[in-house]
Amino acid sequence: MRASFIVDTNVGKLARWLRMLGYDTLFINNIDDEELIAIGLKEKRVLLTKDTQIMLRRVVISDRLQAILIQSDDVKAQLLQVVRAMKLDQERKFTLCLECNEPLVPKRKDEVQELVPPYVFKTQPNYYQCPSCQRVYWRGTHWQRMKQEVETLMGAEE
Repeated sequence: MRASFIVDTNVGKLARWLRMLGYDTLFINNIDDEELIAIGLKEKRVLLTKDTQIMLRRVVISDRLQAILIQSDDVKAQLLQVVRAMKLDQERKFTLCLECNEPLVPKRKDEVQELVPPYVFKTQPNYYQCPSCQRVYWRGTHWQRMKQEVETLMGAEE
């Protein structure tokens, strides 16, 4: 079964990076520890946190809730820690909305004409859209930079 995560507010930026790799990652701002733990248990998610007190809870110590204590303040180092601890791959990278965590849906070019800048429409053949927030993604220079960063980071893992 593919890992899914719930991210504490103290490592919220990590959620986008895990989503970039295609991992289902919940991030709920201003959530208290009890609710965070309850969701993690109910949905069988791995909890990612910098909160040492959460790590001392019985539910974590007994392994009923898998949790990783994030060591670094740097988001890329955090991602590398999770990749190594969970042995994550990049087989489904760029398949989730970075904002909503929803699977992206391929769209025909004519379906997004009114939603993307004219230059993008003229130069990009493939588009993906989040069914929840309607955000449109394409493989332009921003995507290429993110892809390069992910590949560099995953290369550091090997």
